Amino acid sequence: AKYLAQIILVGAQVVGRAFMRALRQEFAASQAAADARGRAERPQSAAASRIIGISLQEAQQILNVSNLNPEEIQKNYDHLFKVNDKSVGGSFYLQSKVVRAKERLDEELRIQAKGDKEKGRKAET
Repeated sequence: AKYLAQIILVGAQVVGRAFMRALRQEFAASQAAADARGRAERPQSAAASRIIGISLQEAQQILNVSNLNPEEIQKNYDHLFKVNDKSVGGSFYLQSKVVRAKERLDEELRIQAKGDKEKGRKAET
């Protein structure tokens, strides 16, 4: 019984250490990915991702758009919103993801329009 308890204790310690090591590695990888994503986006775009809680890339994947074309975004949004309506057997969770994706893409379009306006003003001066 004494040896069995020791074996269980040693086994638990080994598993615990392995779990902690894996957790640290995952945390480090997550931080590196977040840093890389933050550097890839413009500062305003990165701020919008943090506020809305969804990245630009994820929003584009959800609404199945490759470029920021307002008409295509609206068309895909309308379709996905109707398909995921709870009254027709859809998922409220998916519908909310579609709404958040649309909000994120609308914010990115607003940021781009603001940037284009500023570039136009600089070109005039």
